[in-house]
Amino acid sequence: MTYLPSLPEDSKLLQVFRAYPATAKPLIAFHELVMREESPFTSAERELIAAYVSGVNACSYCHGVHTQTAEAFGVEAGLLAAALSDLDTAPVGDKLRPVLRYVGKLTATPSQVTQADADDVFAAGWDERALHDAVLVCALFNFMNRMVDGLGVRADAGYFAESGQRLRQIGYSGLLAMIE
Repeated sequence: MTYLPSLPEDSKLLQVFRAYPATAKPLIAFHELVMREESPFTSAERELIAAYVSGVNACSYCHGVHTQTAEAFGVEAGLLAAALSDLDTAPVGDKLRPVLRYVGKLTATPSQVTQADADDVFAAGWDERALHDAVLVCALFNFMNRMVDGLGVRADAGYFAESGQRLRQIGYSGLLAMIE
């Protein structure tokens, strides 16, 4: 149920975007840029970061959608749940683990992020562009988590699966056509 009385109770984010296209269009374009354009991270890895951040924030909508999207891109089912439960023992590659640790800390305790945290990302083999891109994904999904939760947008597992497949197939730019 959304908190917006002008929308049907079962509205999803797409209906919110349709109701507010002036803000939705640049936001969706930014998603396409951050999540699908050239990056040291694959689309699967960026979706994994988005789902992880959303899980740290306990945003069930974004965590559900982006877990399914990450899995549609080939991330192993159950990996996100394991990473959120215990990042140190989760079946996350050694190169990606410090990135998830970094975005998790940036999400939960942003003022406590230090140069040592960034150095851990660099030591794992990532460059400056990768740190930049990981921070952008983290920031974007902290924003989206607040937007979705603040507007009361909810969905179930069936919708998460549908949305994950849609994002895999048409990307974020495909959503622009759906709101017009």
